[in-house]
Amino acid sequence: MSASHRTVRHVALPFAAAAAALIVAITPAGASARQPGNIGSTAEALVFWPSPVVTSGDTTLTDQKDADYAALNDERVRVQLTDLDGSGYLRGTWAVVYSSTGDPAFSTDGTFDYTRHDDQFEQVMAYYWVTQSQLYLRSLGFGVTAGWPGINDDQQRVRINQLGADNSFATDHPKDEMRFGKGGVDDAEDGEVILHELGHQIHFSQSATFYATAEAGAIGEGFGDYWAADVSEVVAGVQPDPACIAEWDSTSYTAGPVHCLRRMDTSLMYPGDLSGRVHHDGQIWSHALWSFRMAVGHVHADTAILWAQMGWTGTTMPELAQRIVDQAESRYGQGAAAFAAFHELGIL
Repeated sequence: MSASHRTVRHVALPFAAAAAALIVAITPAGASARQPGNIGSTAEALVFWPSPVVTSGDTTLTDQKDADYAALNDERVRVQLTDLDGSGYLRGTWAVVYSSTGDPAFSTDGTFDYTRHDDQFEQVMAYYWVTQSQLYLRSLGFGVTAGWPGINDDQQRVRINQLGADNSFATDHPKDEMRFGKGGVDDAEDGEVILHELGHQIHFSQSATFYATAEAGAIGEGFGDYWAADVSEVVAGVQPDPACIAEWDSTSYTAGPVHCLRRMDTSLMYPGDLSGRVHHDGQIWSHALWSFRMAVGHVHADTAILWAQMGWTGTTMPELAQRIVDQAESRYGQGAAAFAAFHELGIL
C-alpha cells in the first residue's frame, strides 16, 4: 500500500552499525507458495514510533473501529527493518511473525508500507520493535562482549491478533512466543505493549524460576513497563510523559484525559501498598527502576538491572534490589544511586 501522498517521517536505525556484523542466515518458518521476495537483509517500513499519541501529543485520538484516518496515517514513521532472511516475509534473526489473522506481510521490493487498518501493519510493528529490543541488548554487550551471555537472543515467535479479547501475553510453554490480541486498539499497534511483553521474555531467558512468587510476578510486570518506556525512549527519543505506559492502546479502556495503561511515578510504597495484584504492585518496582535510570542513565542502569536478573530465583523485591545495588557498585561505583532509588519507595 503506497504512502506517497501522506506525511511520513524518516528515521535512522540507532543500532544499524552494531547489528551489521551480527546478521546470520536462518531457515524460514513454514512453507510458502509465493516466490521468494529476495529483498535482502534490510527493508523499509512504516510504523508507529512507538505510538501516534506519543508522536503527535494528541490524547484525543481514538480507535474508531480500526479505521484509517489522516491523523493516524500521518503519525507513521519510516524506519529500516534489519536482520531479515531475504524471503520477503517478516522472518529474521531475532523475530518471526509466525502466524496472524489475514495474509502475512510480504514484499518483493523491500518495502512494508501499510496503514493501521491492515492486519499486516501490526505484523510490521511486532517485527520492528522485537528486533529493536534485541539490538539494544546487544549494544549493551549482551551476547557480544566476551563473557556476557545473550539475553532472549533467539528468533522470537510472534502471533498477531490471535485473541478476540483486548489482551496480550508472553509464554514459554508449550512454545516460546508472544501473542497479541485485538479489541479496541489492536495491541500490537502500540510499540510499548510489544516491549512490555518482551520484558517477560527477557525474564524467561534469564531464569527458569523467575516467576516463583506473587512478588516476583509484580517485579515481572514492573520490569515489563520499565522496558517498554526504556527502549521506546532509547529508540525514538525522549517522550513528553515517559512515566505513562502504552498511551495509544489504553485510549480504549481508560477515562482520560491522559490515557495510561499504568504509570511509573505513583505514590505506592513497599510493603504497605502491596495488594497481591501483580500489575498494581508492579508500579512500585517500575518506579524504582525508572528513578535509578534517571539518576545514572539508561546504559548503566540497564546493564546493572539485567546482570542482577541473571539466574534470580523469584524471591522478593528487597532481595533483587540488593542484587542491582551490588551490580551498580561493582561495575560503576554507583551503588549509592541505586540504593537511593529503592530506599525512596521502602524496598531497601
